Amino acid sequence: MRILILSAHPDDETIGCGGTMLAHVQRGDDVHWTIVTKATPDRWAPATIRAKEAEVERVARAFGIKDVAWLGLPSTRLTDLPLNEVVDALRQVIERVRPEIVYLVHHGDVHTDHQVVANAAMIVLKAFHMRRLGVRRILAFECLSSTEAAPPFPARAFLPNVYCDITPYLERKLEIMRMFGTEVQDDPLPRGSSAIRALARVRGAAIGVEYAEAFMLVREVDA
Repeated sequence: MRILILSAHPDDETIGCGGTMLAHVQRGDDVHWTIVTKATPDRWAPATIRAKEAEVERVARAFGIKDVAWLGLPSTRLTDLPLNEVVDALRQVIERVRPEIVYLVHHGDVHTDHQVVANAAMIVLKAFHMRRLGVRRILAFECLSSTEAAPPFPARAFLPNVYCDITPYLERKLEIMRMFGTEVQDDPLPRGSSAIRALARVRGAAIGVEYAEAFMLVREVDA
């Protein structure tokens, strides 16, 4: 099975669906990771940009991800671009990978890059296009410091209705998260280890297991 993760930034999937990705790899699925944005020299020092790229390489190896694609759009500035530019870039990735399952950032997150990526992805993945593209399931994941930070408006809510037991993978997920030296936070901030563990515990309690990750089913088309 081919799996595609669409993240706005290099850290998103590790926080939101890292345990689930480890489970997919353990089952023998091909996991593809597309990172839509990249740090730009006008906002980040060259050393920081190199560090972020090195972190992604280490993380991808640690997860066992089949391939990583950087779209290279400017980080924190997707709202400055014509939406069709993001749509076209995502369409090319989806047509190339032809994933059966797509994991993507949540449209209601406080980060505007997440909103743009989610909206652009749904333009590509209209229901009547999904069979042609080989996609049968679209799931949104939550990202600590972005999903829970959104304003309390009903249209922005993350409503989990799909869960993955990550009990065997949580410790490895936390180890991999610590590889993101430019992104990880110390406790008690949202991207600290204790917060990641706490969220996994809450999601696990919802389905009666030790630790879990939760997703919001956006659309499913019977293949």
